[in-house]
Formats: sequence, C-alpha cells, structure tokens
Amino acid sequence: MDSASLEFLQRILETPSPSGYEKPVQDLVREYAAGFADEVTTDLHGNVIACKNPGGAPRVMLAGHCDQIGLLVQHIDDQGFLYVQPIGGWDPQILVGQQMVVWTDKGPIVGIISRKPIHLLTEEERKQVVKMKDLWVDIGVRDKAEAAELVRVGDPITFDLGIKRMHNDSLAFAPAMDNKTGLWVAMEALRRASGRKLNCALYAVSTVQEEIGLRGAQTSTFGIDPQVGIAIDVTHATDCPTIDKKQEGDVSLGKGPVIYRGPNMNHKVVERLIAAAGAHEIPYQLGAVSRPTGTDANAMQIARAGVATGLISIPNRYMHSPVEMISLDDIDQAADLIAYFAGEINSGSVFTP
Repeated sequence: MDSASLEFLQRILETPSPSGYEKPVQDLVREYAAGFADEVTTDLHGNVIACKNPGGAPRVMLAGHCDQIGLLVQHIDDQGFLYVQPIGGWDPQILVGQQMVVWTDKGPIVGIISRKPIHLLTEEERKQVVKMKDLWVDIGVRDKAEAAELVRVGDPITFDLGIKRMHNDSLAFAPAMDNKTGLWVAMEALRRASGRKLNCALYAVSTVQEEIGLRGAQTSTFGIDPQVGIAIDVTHATDCPTIDKKQEGDVSLGKGPVIYRGPNMNHKVVERLIAAAGAHEIPYQLGAVSRPTGTDANAMQIARAGVATGLISIPNRYMHSPVEMISLDDIDQAADLIAYFAGEINSGSVFTP
C-alpha cells in the first residue's frame, strides 16, 4: 500500500459520516477520486460516483458504503445532558464509558457517555442490561441554555474517531472500519484499474445510508444501470474467542478478503473472482450466506432488471464497536483482486446464469 493510499484511509477514518450526514467524508472522496477518475459526480441522494472509461462496455459498478453507525441528538434536558436516538444497529453496552463527539454546525463538541459509579448501583441495577433510553451524553455544560448555544436537536454523534496500529503492524483498529474499508477498496480498485487497459466502464461508488436500509446502493444502482456489480463490505472475523465457526464460518484477519457464495451472488461473477485471485496469487477466503445479505449486494442484485452481483468482504473483529479491527493486507489484496477482475471483463463477457 503506497503512502497516498494509506493517507486516504487515515483521513476518511478520522472524518465523521453517520448515515444521512456523510458530506464531510464524501468531500474527501471527491478530492481523492479526481486524481485518477475520468468523471466524478454526486447524485441527489449524496452518493459519490467516480468513473473510468465511461464509454466502455459492460458497465461494472463497485459499491462501498461510506456511512457509519452513530447517534442523533433527540433531547436536551434542563441540566444540559443530551439524550439520543441510534443511527444503525447498536449494542448499548458498548457505549458506556465512551468518548464521543457531537458534530455541530459550529464545530465538534467533545462528550462522554457514562453512568453512576458501581458503588452507587443497587443490587438490582447491577443485574440490568443497559438500554439506549437510559444513556445520556455529558458535554460538560451548566444547563440547557448553555448546551443549546452549542448543540441542536438533530446533530449527529460518533465515537471519538481515529486509527491505531497494533503490535502486528498490519493490523489496525478504529471506529467505522465498517465500512470505510469497503469505500477505500472501491476507490483504490478504480485507481489501480485506471493504470491498465480497461474495456468495461468502471464505476466506483461511495454509497450512503447503508446502515439504515441499503438506501444509497438502491438509488445509485438505478442511476448507473450496471450489468455487473461488486459490493465491498466487512464481515465477522471468527478468529477470536466465543464465536462458533460451525455457525459463522472460518474467517481470519490477514488471510485475504472473503469471496462470498450463495443466492445473493451471481455464480459466474464468483468464479471469475476466484479465477482472478488464483491467476494473480492473491490469497482469499470463501464465505457462504444462504439468504439476501445485509449489504449493498442485496440492493444491487435486484435493481432494475437485475445485476450480476458479487460480494467481497473484509474480515473485521468487534464490528459496530469503537475498536473494529482489520488487516491492512486484506484491504490491499481486495483492491488488487477487484482491479484484476474488472480488467478482464469486456463486451463479450457473459454473466447470464
């Protein structure tokens, strides 16, 4: 991974993009993609679409969603504490004790989520599972009036953002690896493919609002009308305690991207991905899912008259937490795999089952 690509990953991980509030990170995507794409556009939904060789055939679409889970300010009480709604799927237990940032029109405001100390919890309270409605964000103000000078109802909140490397330097953790890694792979695959001969028209899309219903993939796929689509998202790494591999599959960090098989995926797309991995000595893992996936691949497959769809997933430990962990090697290899896959498609390629 070259320094410019790594810097792009770091910048998008440090930039907020809760579902519906993706503009700050989309600004970075537009800036980065302008350096290698023939066209960079933004649709009315907020999807950023970068294209190489727009006159080629067939149209191939890569989708990596840029949005992350977050919170939304719902209420400011008389003491200036903020009560929130979830954006996306949360385990409220993860939020207790976390440093948060409220992203306001006036700039970021630091906050914390906590609860009364264990010394003050009753025996019954110690047994209770924390619920979202019982949590609040403390931004360190005196009262509601002071809070209202800084924060408005409807402001988004995220974990304190940033990336850290592990002892094994290829491993890194950050909030929003789901799915800024997929966004990174989509744009990086387009950049790498742009340096080679392309017959297809290749579109890389930074999609919005995946976490609340695959919404950006639905609208952008309709607009592009691709014949072939690859969604890039994260999947659960099962190489840690308490996860049953017999139920969830055998997926490890650092062993390559996961190529999924199942009814959400076009078999010819899958076999082409596997063949490209073999031909270019790219490590990969296989995953299986027997139903429509909870990824952009689901929306892409059934758009318009149907899209020949594949799903490439990045192994991720501790999903939807502030310490989502991935391997930088896995995302680097995923970008190469997709670039090679796209380079081998031409107008004579057949994907009809």
